Amino acid sequence: MLLEKPHKRLSGADIARATRMLSGTLYPILLRLEKAGWLESEWEDLDPSEAGRPRKRLYRLTGTGYKKTSKAFADLAMPEGRLSWAR
Repeated sequence: MLLEKPHKRLSGADIARATRMLSGTLYPILLRLEKAGWLESEWEDLDPSEAGRPRKRLYRLTGTGYKKTSKAFADLAMPEGRLSWAR
């Protein structure tokens, strides 16, 4: 998902739906990947009172994250973005 469109910013909820991970599992992983420099995140530019909902935190791969993720999939001999447990 993030590898297919590395410049696209995705919310944690989008990533959770795609991976079927629970938030208690997903958000610590996203935080670790961000601290490692593989992801970057920012709050969406939105006025919550006008939108009628809270702002979303948006994530995207960094150049380093793209390279390291691509290499990890290659090392595992798996097609990019296709994890057997995330169907």
